[in-house]
Amino acid sequence: MTLRRALPHDVAECVAIRGLTRENAISATRLAELGITAQSWAADVAADRLPGFVWTHGPQLAGYCFGDAASGEVVVLALRPAFEGQGIGKALLATTMAELRERGHPQLTLGCAADPAVRAHGFYRHLGWRPTGERDRYGDEVLTHP
Repeated sequence: MTLRRALPHDVAECVAIRGLTRENAISATRLAELGITAQSWAADVAADRLPGFVWTHGPQLAGYCFGDAASGEVVVLALRPAFEGQGIGKALLATTMAELRERGHPQLTLGCAADPAVRAHGFYRHLGWRPTGERDRYGDEVLTHP
């Protein structure tokens, strides 16, 4: 298995994985309704607006994480369910956080479900993320990492 920088040609598989996640799956159709297509996402990766990292397992992507270069927001972290619980998500998140910090963002943000029954709720808090008391445009709780 390998952790490497995401490339524009990875995005189509990232879109597919986003629809396969165990919790909070979002289909390609729903992403398109939100204005996110494989083409627009790949263009943002190519233009370095969305730096990200992928974890590969042979020819297959196991998961990925992307951040917004301008705002310092971690915009998405997703894994295929078969790769959960192996530390891959934590490694992808840490690598993306380090990249955003190197780009001048001392404080990072992300949107997360406010429901404690959702695994991501505890995952991010365990890693030091704290709620800001705000909600993002999708209704998710905004967390910050100093």
